[in-house]
Amino acid sequence: MPVESPLIKSLRTAVAAAPDDVPLRLHLAALLLDAGHGDAAVAETAVALQHAPGDVEARQLMARAMGVGGPEVAPAGAVGVESAPVTAAAAEVAPAPDVAPAPQTPSAPEAPPTRQGFDWKAAQDQVGDVLPPRFVEAPLTADGSGDAGDAAAWDVERPGTVRLADVGGMREVKERLEAAFLAPLRNPELRRVYGKSLRGGLLLYGPPGCGKTFIARAVAGELGAAFLSVSVNDVLDMWIGNSERNMHEIFRTARRQAPCVVFLDELDALGGKRSRSQSSGMRNTVNQLLTELDGVDAGANEGVFVLAATNVPWDVDIALRRPGRLDRTLLVLPPDGPAREAILRYHLRERPIENVDLGKLVKATDGLSGADLAHLCEAAAESALLDSARTGTVRLIDMKDLLAAARQVVPSTEPWFASARNVAMYANDGGMYDDLVAHLKKKRKL
Repeated sequence: MPVESPLIKSLRTAVAAAPDDVPLRLHLAALLLDAGHGDAAVAETAVALQHAPGDVEARQLMARAMGVGGPEVAPAGAVGVESAPVTAAAAEVAPAPDVAPAPQTPSAPEAPPTRQGFDWKAAQDQVGDVLPPRFVEAPLTADGSGDAGDAAAWDVERPGTVRLADVGGMREVKERLEAAFLAPLRNPELRRVYGKSLRGGLLLYGPPGCGKTFIARAVAGELGAAFLSVSVNDVLDMWIGNSERNMHEIFRTARRQAPCVVFLDELDALGGKRSRSQSSGMRNTVNQLLTELDGVDAGANEGVFVLAATNVPWDVDIALRRPGRLDRTLLVLPPDGPAREAILRYHLRERPIENVDLGKLVKATDGLSGADLAHLCEAAAESALLDSARTGTVRLIDMKDLLAAARQVVPSTEPWFASARNVAMYANDGGMYDDLVAHLKKKRKL
């Protein structure tokens, strides 16, 4: 194999620094071809054609590199350049010299010039492994509709390994989930005996940062179902009709992926009370959500489990909570003692700590949410880091840092309970918030 000259090596370096410089790349290709590096010349010329498909010089060089001769073709509009010999047939239709040519309008790049004996298909096949395809065709479905990428348009997660056992503490939440939602679905024979449909809707509500999303993933894991998380950004669109179409496509994807858990995050944004909405588009979106929850046909939602989460259930449209839709509710409170211990262990597991009394720390963090506990560990680590930077001696995170951080962290759940207290006292029609009332009485906040 011929050895590359220093000039060719220098040009390769220049091309690597300016990959979009077509003339420079063609100059390198010409030198490679003259030096006997035919394959390398074809590769460089192919890249040049990728950047400039209509470049005449690149086409001529490709023809030379592929071993095809023929007359040179002058670029369109070139002046003072000798053109190829004119055939007799072309001369008969050529305009007279004293006749001005008709004005030309801009057009798309001309097709590759036809040369006798040059097989462009063979050339394309030869350089096919040099360049990746410019466009990727969407695979067709079994019916040839070309809609195979529909499921990929939404981020559908395969059945995960997260289970309720991975949720630290929160025994009451797990028991209510098991009794009201999971137990009937785990017993298909009993379900058939009692005519229980393989579908359901559950609304998780409570203060922010207490693990509603994590619980929804754990439920999907318990059911062995795919998980499709939907937020307001996935649905709402500025164009009329697109929001309703997006909502329909989400449920259509879930039905195809069944069994599937559809998790509607921040339900108050997706399904707020229509009486308060000034936008007809938002009201139509809520109407579309109601239609999808009912299922267009009997059994259409079989195997689709709808879970929703919100911090303000009193702002959710009442129609969404009627029987047959999101008819079961579950209050997710700040983590209890065992849950706080599990969360603290998780956030401290990779940090340099010493002599940490988790029992004492758990008692000092009563009322903090999971997000508050994560912030507490971050603040303690920051305190130890700054202290180490000031003294020049690295030290470990100890109880002093953690307790100091616990005293500084204000529970983010308190404003929520202040609002929820008014709802529990004056808007608990039909016992909708009895579990919230019981908790507030237990904590002597009501």
